[in-house]
Amino acid sequence: MTTLGTAASPPAGRPERGGGSGPASSGPSGPSGPAGSAEASDPAAPVPLLARPLASYYLVLFSAGLLLLLGLVMVLSASSVRSYEDFGSSYVVFIRQATWVAIGLPLLAVASRVPPRYFRGLAYPVLALALLLLAVVLVPPFGSSVNGARRWIALGPFSIQPSELAKLGLLLWGSDLFVRKQRLLTDWKHLLVPLVPVTIFISLLIMMEPDMGTTIVIVSILLTLLWVVGTPMAVFGSLVALIVASGAVMAITEPYRMERLLSFRNPWKDASGTGYQAVQGLYALGSGGWWGEGLGASREKWPDLLPHAHTDFILAIIGEELGLLGSLVVVSLFATLGYAGIRVAHRSRDPFAQLAAAGISGWIICQAVVNMGAVIGLVPITGIPLPLVSFGGSALLPTMVVVGMLLSFARAEPAAERLLARRAADRRAAGRFRAARRAAARRGRGAAARGARRVATRAGEDPRLEAARRIGERARERGMV
Repeated sequence: MTTLGTAASPPAGRPERGGGSGPASSGPSGPSGPAGSAEASDPAAPVPLLARPLASYYLVLFSAGLLLLLGLVMVLSASSVRSYEDFGSSYVVFIRQATWVAIGLPLLAVASRVPPRYFRGLAYPVLALALLLLAVVLVPPFGSSVNGARRWIALGPFSIQPSELAKLGLLLWGSDLFVRKQRLLTDWKHLLVPLVPVTIFISLLIMMEPDMGTTIVIVSILLTLLWVVGTPMAVFGSLVALIVASGAVMAITEPYRMERLLSFRNPWKDASGTGYQAVQGLYALGSGGWWGEGLGASREKWPDLLPHAHTDFILAIIGEELGLLGSLVVVSLFATLGYAGIRVAHRSRDPFAQLAAAGISGWIICQAVVNMGAVIGLVPITGIPLPLVSFGGSALLPTMVVVGMLLSFARAEPAAERLLARRAADRRAAGRFRAARRAAARRGRGAAARGARRVATRAGEDPRLEAARRIGERARERGMV
């Protein structure tokens, strides 16, 4: 467990991580450690990929970008048949998802260029807006009910899910809160209050929708922040036990949750009822084999077979069409993204960036694990999408924003910051050099023209005088003079 005050530099007794990119392994004279020594002794020696200053940035960028691209392809494949049945075109659902991606990419790009300190200013407004929308969605005229759950606010052809914004609000506010209270965190009361009560309030609003899956992700953000900030193990363990007990009580008191738990243990017992979705998902995964049936060749995506094939159970379609290999690629990309997020948290020297990067990693990895675990039958079905892959703009946009935040934090790593500053200085110097060269060329052309005129004048061949003589001669010939 890492305390907030020492997250930027390893505590005594723990070896510093190599690579020379973190604040603890870099100094005025340059990187230290094996990679730094190699660079100092032999500047021409190749630098390992993970020791390069922008390694974290590119790990986040490529893993998230590939997941986003794979998600677009698989949403098109998984939704094409039912989209044609519902709308008369195989591309309606895909176009909606592509529209959300087109909206999210500028948000991601802007977030990746915003300095980390500006995110702190958004903490309270985003949390307040999320709480307001969580209350509004419970009011029948505003919140739309689908399958007995009131989770969405309809806005024309689109709908938003306030609980997704609540994840971002809690992440920003919790990280900012701990930074503000940094000197008080030795007291366990300041660790828990007001973060835990606010998280409980958000969770209760979400459970009233109801939405157990999003509540699990909300709790994972809370636990990640408490772990990173250095909560004593006794307090942390007691809180986890209390959360597990509360979840068990909520599962027992709601009949539909109890049915899910019972069907999770043996979905084949009621394969045409409560276990239908789980069984169809396993059929899809099993029929894919090692290499899959081929892109677009899924049978489970057809109507009356696998429910929510392009949302919650899109991993089953990936497994059916792309096989075990495709599923392992998805798992590897999420593992890479999670590793990159933890790496950014470790290497950042800004306490807010450390907490927020860790919280983002906990958010995305917990949601991915819960979704994939439900598809393969390891955990009960909770109905949460696969981040960056499943259809749905309400979940996609906040996730793309936090990926942009990770990119911003990666650019602010000490070694990356120095490299980017050198590149910017080089670009400015190159720009000044080009401008000076153009100005010198213009001055040179002007000086050459003036020199040519002086030579011509001395020889009695000034072009301007010659032109004037020709004009006079033509005028005399015409009888004008």
